[in-house]
Amino acid sequence: MNRYQLEEQLWKEGHQRVMGLDEVGRGCLCGPVVAAGVIIDPQSRLSDRIMDSKKLSKTEREELALQIKEHSLFWAVRNCSPEEIDQINILKASIRAMLKCVETPGADADYLLVDGNRFTSVMTPYSCIVKGDDRSASIAAASVIAKVERDRMMAELHKKYPFYGWDRNVGYPTKEHYSSLEKHGYTKHHRKSFKLRTDVLCEVDRSAIDAE
Repeated sequence: MNRYQLEEQLWKEGHQRVMGLDEVGRGCLCGPVVAAGVIIDPQSRLSDRIMDSKKLSKTEREELALQIKEHSLFWAVRNCSPEEIDQINILKASIRAMLKCVETPGADADYLLVDGNRFTSVMTPYSCIVKGDDRSASIAAASVIAKVERDRMMAELHKKYPFYGWDRNVGYPTKEHYSSLEKHGYTKHHRKSFKLRTDVLCEVDRSAIDAE
């Protein structure tokens, strides 16, 4: 599969800063939704191993993330917090996180390739690409660095809340996660607008509030 076909066509049309955009964590019960934007250098192709981050091992993603950051013209990782998700809903928060990447100083993208079928009105021309992380190298690259960053964030949160298994499920609605929610309650990092199956705040966060 030629994952550069979309980019090659845009490069031929004169676009030199084509940004691929993707987000990770949309279906999770907790943690931020994390987006990344990557502008591939037309003169320096990335590894053919770059593909949808879900199809790669943790080690492969981390190795590729370093390569992407080193050899791309530009990259950015941004997120929307659980509070933002609860305020505006997960779809709008996912789009907002991607927009934050586009608006990062130095990006100067002249075309956007957006994973999925929904985006928003922006000055920069764009195309929505369904299953874009399998069809576009720049979107795939964005999915890799977004996944690596979000997994890192959830691993850090796991140290404070080890009973939810976030080092393994990274916040997704697994049986283990739901079981721990029922036993321990929700945290300040959970998305209250999602179905958490509990209305009890966990002891760790209750103790922090009591100490203030």
